Amino acid sequence: MENISHPPMEQLQDLEYCIDSNPPWVETILLAFQNYILMLGTSVMIPSLLVPLMGGTDADKVRVIQTLLFVSGINTLLQALFGTRLPTVVGGSFAYVIPILYIIRDSSLQRIPDQHERFLQTMRAIQGALIIASSLQIILGYSQLWGIFTRFFSPLGMAPVIGLVGLGLFERGFPAVGNCVEIGIPMLLMLIGLSQYLKHYRPFRDIPIFERFPVLICVTVIWIYSLILTAGGAYNHRPTKTQDSCRTDRANLISSAPWFKFPYPLQWGAPTFDAGHSVSMMAAVWVSVIESTGAYKAASRLAIATPPPAYVLSRGIGWQGIGVLLDGLFGTGTGSTVSVENVGLLGLTRVGSRRVVQISAGFMIFFSTLGKFGAVFASIPFPIFAALYCVLFGLVASVGISFLQFTNMNSMRNLIITGLSLFLGISVPQYFNDTLVSSGHAPVNTRAGWFNGFLNTIFLSPPTVGLIVSIFLDNTLEVEKSKKDRGMPWWVKFRTFRGDNRNEEFYTLPFNLNRFFPPT
Repeated sequence: MENISHPPMEQLQDLEYCIDSNPPWVETILLAFQNYILMLGTSVMIPSLLVPLMGGTDADKVRVIQTLLFVSGINTLLQALFGTRLPTVVGGSFAYVIPILYIIRDSSLQRIPDQHERFLQTMRAIQGALIIASSLQIILGYSQLWGIFTRFFSPLGMAPVIGLVGLGLFERGFPAVGNCVEIGIPMLLMLIGLSQYLKHYRPFRDIPIFERFPVLICVTVIWIYSLILTAGGAYNHRPTKTQDSCRTDRANLISSAPWFKFPYPLQWGAPTFDAGHSVSMMAAVWVSVIESTGAYKAASRLAIATPPPAYVLSRGIGWQGIGVLLDGLFGTGTGSTVSVENVGLLGLTRVGSRRVVQISAGFMIFFSTLGKFGAVFASIPFPIFAALYCVLFGLVASVGISFLQFTNMNSMRNLIITGLSLFLGISVPQYFNDTLVSSGHAPVNTRAGWFNGFLNTIFLSPPTVGLIVSIFLDNTLEVEKSKKDRGMPWWVKFRTFRGDNRNEEFYTLPFNLNRFFPPT
């Protein structure tokens, strides 16, 4: 048995740079740019989905993308400096799409005859809902209420939740690759080949370029390939859906983008406030809090840090609430959350440096103001990003599953909790999504639109459903006699900031701010 046993490891050892160590400056800048390129997929996809439904033009879509990138850069920098201080990118979130669709379909907005005016009024309604809903996240964070709730977490309860943070995004993986297989499949195979089979090959000095920069290399090669296919007329007579997925010139981003545009607060006008819109948006805030908590736990492991204690998690959630407030003030068209794909990139490149993410925030801000240059990168076909997601979302899911090493998986209790949480976490949202696609509305369909938006948003989120199931079962089934099986002897020391002396190294605020904001 000694030859086949693998003792649990608190920190991953197979990584080159941890949260506080930094690669050489040239590598750091390239890694930061790689993070920027990766987060473009979601930043372009969400406005491309929502802005036309709001009545906006291509120029409006470009401006929303620029604003989302600009605010994402600010939020990423704030989170890395004053929030959890983990190397996480904060970007646009799909969790907000359902309540935003509820706002878009509001009859009072649909009756506006002028399309541009309808876009502006809808955007202002979304802004107002985001501003009100952000207060929930700010209160949960800075009051330490979320930290208090995390006392019910355990390695057994969180493993399915973190796993579902990655697995729950499967629809953005291979189904999107399949929309353009001539681009998506080569991208997926090339990424696996370079990052795994050629990772030890070093053609230049001693830098493992294929392990450090697989995203930059693969995106560049396949993007040029897709440009050649587009210019050569390969898609001229293909179905509209194929052209939208494959062509590099379908988004109309470059022609519509201004050379320079600086986003500013209230650029769309004064926000409007509606109680129903705000309540519906609060569901997305809850989902964002849960998904971000799972992503923070995964990022801490991939950055060779200890699991963030309750105080640090609350601090991060509070700053994330500030980020949603900024989303509402600037008008990004959606709320923000931790970018799961960028968390996966920490493991793929084996670089968990905080400095890399801080510099990537600078790229987001810089290219968001230079419209034409940013639009060039934003025109990358989505199947290229989908191929990346297949690897990166899967990596985050496996990090979640790795937390089970601290539990007793020979316990039938633990097997039932883990299996049921994972299965329902995938199955319930799939049922809600299938109903939405087939009938045009989700299963909760009452006369109260805000109520529909609230519950449907909750149950369309795999990590949220997984957390409800796993935390309830883990804290009600044979709790006292299962403490060791649940992994609590290892977990308990990470509940408080001073429970482990490594927490101070990883999570202390910069500029000696801990003197004014001491850990509680």
